[in-house]
Amino acid sequence: MFELVLRADEALVEPLTEQLMDELDALSASVEDADAAGPQEQALFGEPGLPAPRSAWHHSRVVALFAREDRAQAAAALLVAQHGGSGLQLEALRPVADQDWVRLTQAQFEPVAITDTFWIVPSWHSVPPAAARAIRLDPGLAFGTGTHPTTRMCLRWIARHASALAQLWTRVLDYGCGSGVLAIAAALHGARGIDAVDIDPAAVDAARANGEANGVTLRCGAPELAAGAYPLVLANILATPLRVLAPLLCERVAAGGHLVLAGILERQAAELQQAYAPWLELAVDDRVDGWILMTAQRAA
Repeated sequence: MFELVLRADEALVEPLTEQLMDELDALSASVEDADAAGPQEQALFGEPGLPAPRSAWHHSRVVALFAREDRAQAAAALLVAQHGGSGLQLEALRPVADQDWVRLTQAQFEPVAITDTFWIVPSWHSVPPAAARAIRLDPGLAFGTGTHPTTRMCLRWIARHASALAQLWTRVLDYGCGSGVLAIAAALHGARGIDAVDIDPAAVDAARANGEANGVTLRCGAPELAAGAYPLVLANILATPLRVLAPLLCERVAAGGHLVLAGILERQAAELQQAYAPWLELAVDDRVDGWILMTAQRAA
């Protein structure tokens, strides 16, 4: 494996990365701030779920990986010849040591305590002795490792309310299920008839596999799978899609049932309450690191 490192002005970054991937056989192309850690470093982040305000930094570093040295050299020569007068500089062309990328990725995820006795445990870790109940999780390509505040708040809500409500959870909808972690948590706490739906086929596959690995039965599929009313509806997405989905999600909540929403920043509480007001009265139930959990109950 060989790494080609190029310094490029902002206007060049998008066409450069497209050329590397589409024409020059690069295996990957990533972009970082060339001025990082210096006085000219720039923040380049949008709101969660929204695009960044600009496509690249003023000075960007483009890093491309190639399977062979000759292809990296040919790409470097061509790009410098074509764009050398437009703000492109060659910084490096070097071999990259082979690594076990799966193990490196897995090392980022450790067991997560939701309560003292309920844990999320990646499939490559052993279950901690304190975990009376544990979800064995392999996120695959889907969102949902249990580490994000929004996921932890949803899991905590399920754990805290299961003793009083699980007997009523005869049907549960996990809308935007990702890895299936919320659906599995509901099942492990006594829920039945669980539908886990997502627009991403990789998420559906991950949820199905994780359900099987935890010995629970989930009905997984695209959003069209969801039908009828559910005593518990869970949706951990983001504020914008949650706002759009308000009529659909509220329609799915059975009489006396609960709606649990996450992926919402504290400053977005009022707009979500307004969006759901025609059907349900949302309230803030939990807060972690600037994120909130909002819940509502339909009248019986």
